[in-house]
Amino acid sequence: MATAPTTTAPTQEHVIRDITLARFGRDEIRIAETEMPGLMALREEYGAAQPLKGARITGSLHMTIQTAVLIETLVALGAEVRWATCNIYSTQDHAAAAIAESGIPV
Repeated sequence: MATAPTTTAPTQEHVIRDITLARFGRDEIRIAETEMPGLMALREEYGAAQPLKGARITGSLHMTIQTAVLIETLVALGAEVRWATCNIYSTQDHAAAAIAESGIPV
């Protein structure tokens, strides 16, 4: 029995409208972090312990700057994260670009 030939296509870990918005997104994330003390406290308190190490978390929520802070908190706590926006019309492209540039599939 013959096997079908296999081809390997390059994988794409993100679909972003404009990756050049990443720097602006990163600046906005830094501002949002100052406005989200709960998540920042979690990072500080549990970051070194990596309580989510080995957890694979997939989320689907509006891709905003605040969501980016949540995603980066999950990663800081050790989780492997993949994210999808639940509404393309509410996506903040600069937030998605910043997350993608940091290597998180979005």
